[in-house]
Amino acid sequence: MDSLKDKIALVTGASRGIGRACAVALGQEGAVIAVNYRERENEAAESCRLIEAAGGRAFPVRADVSKAAEVAALLKKIAVDAGPVSVLVNNAGVSTKRSLDDATEADFDEAVTVNLKSAFLLTHAALPAMREAGWGRIVNISSNAAFTGGGTGPHYAASKAGMTGLTHAYAALLAGEGITVNAVAPGVIETEMIANRYSTPRAPVGRFGRAEEVAGAVVMFVRTSYITGQTLVISGGMYLN
Repeated sequence: MDSLKDKIALVTGASRGIGRACAVALGQEGAVIAVNYRERENEAAESCRLIEAAGGRAFPVRADVSKAAEVAALLKKIAVDAGPVSVLVNNAGVSTKRSLDDATEADFDEAVTVNLKSAFLLTHAALPAMREAGWGRIVNISSNAAFTGGGTGPHYAASKAGMTGLTHAYAALLAGEGITVNAVAPGVIETEMIANRYSTPRAPVGRFGRAEEVAGAVVMFVRTSYITGQTLVISGGMYLN
């Protein structure tokens, strides 16, 4: 298992929920965490505090990662302040629930831009430094909806399913360069986003998942050099692969 001590890890959307849990878990493994946020400055600061309380190091970085110019500026700032990013967790996303009849073109465009395009932009921007170092880890946060359709709407499911193709393509192209690319696909995880949508667990195991359980899988992928191109569904039995 590879050591993450002093590796620079960028976790997008790390001000709360799964992103925060991933940032804390990677910080506990010794990585220096760039906590990305778009609007929730106070929550990002709290994520940094939690990482440091657990013995890690962290700093907040604001950027809208669905915009190429902001992504380029983000990676440049992190490189200057801490060093090149060698661990990238593409977690930033939106989950706007729409019925079959209510989903609009605008909903589809937003989901694809924020959930999928951002992962492409960040990967593209982070790869030169990873390739130069001969070491890199990329983990994309997809969704159980990519496999089951889910209950959020076709716009959301399509954007998350696209991350599977993105993961496969980069993994195949980079396998010989010391860079792994994997994905996790959470089901109903107990976060602020889910708490407002579901009152009872839907998973066969009879409970909601925990963000820390998703984070544990992310750490496993980051520390392992012989797994690439895989998507691990974490849904309590809602989807059996």
